[in-house]
Order: sequence, then C-alpha cells, then structure tokens
Amino acid sequence: MGTIVKGGTVVTATDTFRADILIEDGTIAAIAHAIPAAGHTTVDASGALVFPGFIDPHTHLDMPFGGTTTIDDFASGTVAAALGGTTTIIDFALHTKGDSLANALKTWHAKAAGKAAIDYAFHLTIADGRPETLEEIPEMIAREGVNSFKVFMAYKHVLQVDDETIFKVLKAAARYGGLVQVHAENGDVIEVTVKEALSAGQTAPKYHGLTRPVELEAEATSRAIRLAEVAGAPLYVVHVSSAMAADAISDGRKRGLPIYGETCPQYLVCDASDYDRPDFAGANYVMSPPLREKRDQAVLLKKLKNGELHAFGSDHCSFNNCGQKELGKNDFSKIPNGAPTIEDRVAILFEHGVVKGVIGLNQLVALASTNPAKLFGLFPRKGTIAVGSDADIVVWDPGAERTISAATHHMKADNNIFEGMTVHGRPRFVLSRGRIIADDGRFTGEPGTGIHQKSAPFRPVQL
Repeated sequence: MGTIVKGGTVVTATDTFRADILIEDGTIAAIAHAIPAAGHTTVDASGALVFPGFIDPHTHLDMPFGGTTTIDDFASGTVAAALGGTTTIIDFALHTKGDSLANALKTWHAKAAGKAAIDYAFHLTIADGRPETLEEIPEMIAREGVNSFKVFMAYKHVLQVDDETIFKVLKAAARYGGLVQVHAENGDVIEVTVKEALSAGQTAPKYHGLTRPVELEAEATSRAIRLAEVAGAPLYVVHVSSAMAADAISDGRKRGLPIYGETCPQYLVCDASDYDRPDFAGANYVMSPPLREKRDQAVLLKKLKNGELHAFGSDHCSFNNCGQKELGKNDFSKIPNGAPTIEDRVAILFEHGVVKGVIGLNQLVALASTNPAKLFGLFPRKGTIAVGSDADIVVWDPGAERTISAATHHMKADNNIFEGMTVHGRPRFVLSRGRIIADDGRFTGEPGTGIHQKSAPFRPVQL
C-alpha cells in the first residue's frame, strides 16, 4: 500500500488548496480533497502547510578551500539540510586548472556516494579556457546531466578566470544547453585593496568587507551581464549581496536578457556590523561577497518580492571558528570564506519573507524550490506537488517557534551566524521520494539513500 499525506493545505508556486496526497512507489499518485485511508500509512498534516521539498541550488560540501576543508561533508550536510526542509541540493564540483571536467565530476560523485541522505545534483566550476575544457561542456550536459557551469571573477591566483575564458564558456554553454553561473566581484582590484590593507597593519576580520566594497560586486555583475549579452547566453548571478548588484540584474532583464539572480539568507539578516563582534567572532561572518549595510537587506527583500531575484540558495560553506577560521587570526585574507547556512535557509526566508508579510507562501515555494528546479533542469520531477512528481514533501508547522543556535543545530560547525534569532515555522515531517526522513526535528532517514539527479539541458524560463 501507499502513504497518504492527509489534512494539510498544499502550497505550490502557483496554487494553495486543501488536499490529501497519495504516494505510491516514491512518486505522487493522486491529489484529491479527501483520499480514503484504505490501509495506507497516514502522515498527519492537519493544521500544517504542505510544500514541495525545498531545493538548495548552492552548497559546498566536503570542499577544500583556504588551506582547509569545509567541516560538513555529504553526510552531515545533507542531514542538516533535511531537518531544515531541503530534499535536494545542487553542489559544486570544483575543476582545477589543467585537469578535466570529467575528473572533477568523478571526484564529487565519490564524495557524495554512500553519504548523501537526500537527493543531489551537481554544477561544475571551470578553472581554465583550454580547448580541451571547452570541448567537454557538451559531453557534461548530454551524458553526465550537468547543465550549469560556474566561473569566478574573484579569488585571484586560486579560482579567478579572465574575461576571455568567461566569454568562451558563455558561448560554449549556450550552444549546447548550459547555464553559466558567475561569482561577480572584481578580483584584480580586490588583490590590490587587500595588499594595501595588510601593508597598513589592518588585519582584523572587518577589513575583509572593507577591501571588497560593493562597487566591485556591482562592476563585475554589470560586466558579466554585458559579456553574456554579446555571447547571446543566459547568465545566473550567484549570492547577490547588494542593491547595486541586484539593480544591474534588473537592468539586464529590462533589456530582455535571460539573466537570473540568486540571494542567500545571510544577506537578508546579517550586516557589516557583524564583523566587529569581539573575540574573533567576526571571522564567522567572513564570506564573499561580504556582508553589506542594513539598507541592502530591504532592497534584496523587495527584489525577491518583485521577482527581480529568482532563487534563494544557502551558499553553505561551513568552517569551525576553532582551528579553521583561526587560520586568519592575524591576517583576514587567510580566514576561510563561508558560513553554515544549509539548515536554516528556509526558516530565515519564511520568517523574514512570509511572517513579516514581504512575500507570500507561493513566492516562498517559487524561490526556494520551483525556480531552482526549473533553472537547473529538475522540474517537474522536483520542485512541485503534482501527479507523477517525486514525493519530496515538507509538512510545515507555521506556528512552531524556535531559537537558532549552534548548540542545537545539526551542522558540524561550532558557530551559527544566525545565533539567537527567533524564527517561526519548522518541518513537522520531511519526505524524500515518499520516505519520512525527518520527524519533528529528528532525522529518521539513512545516509547514502540520496540519489544523484541528472539535470536536463537548460531552457530559458519565465520566472
């Protein structure tokens, strides 16, 4: 027999309605006002909202960076994601100069296999513009099911590529059904400002933000959009942190360009003043792009409401303060960039978007599930509640209240940048392909049961 999610209010990106959901063989078999129990297992959704499983389009698990490796691997990271309501992640497989894209993808498959507790897909970063690299792009799309490729305009001498490479990747990806993602900061100028700060003895965490001013994100975003325009290619701008960068995306879309923007929870609720926290706690907030001013938060929320930003990712990149962030104790440029955000992503958007009346429930689903599924070739298998879709379902209790803390979160990091924040709403149950993997804050799934999901080639979508 199957499973019935019973008595809840179903919320998709377009509709809200009272219905029961019948699950058979891991997929949604029927949706009706009332489905007789008839021997089926019942999941109580009374008084709850029933969302499609949330999709995190931006994670970094088991990733080497800054002389260390992120503290969350595919085991701990996906358990934490599940407990926050995320049923699919899309992680970045890092390509290294001179190596093949195939080897990068193989490495990340090995990291996830036997560990992932929820389903997962991959993006590929591109570290060089060699002909051999560009020639692999169509194979990655058609055979390996990777439809997105990321280039960095920052982290000079480590990840950054030049405009020639970006342009070539844009053209190659567009030709074969790929979507290029860009980390938009001017790495060449940042290299200068960082050296100047260190030469002046400015080593504290706050100088991370001061050496990466908002203008350098805005300039790089505008430049990337213009390169995509000339290449005739779609573009997805990751982790937009500022009003200036978001405005550049809006301007591009006004010209009719297929430009998409993503922001993250940290940019909605944390700000530059967090870098001044005592006892090196400011290091926990070192990420790139850096945190901005409070006025940027309001603009980003408005852009989410107006549909000028299209996806909500975590950019989960977790490091302990003790032993990892401390690598930059005397030099802010050596602090590993990133924060643990995968578990609280949806809760932050629900609290500061829905509860505060900025966005509606349908927009929440669109931003945190449906739009990522459409952009990254997983829809309608993922990202919606419909007959035939995977039974990835979150039964969400909107009245539950909790206080976020590193002492109670399920990520491995010894810090949480949302420490002490009160949020409303939490998963009562989380189902992955019909299996209950989270029950009232307890993980009930099994590591290794997550399945790799191939992405279909990118097609421009109206969001």
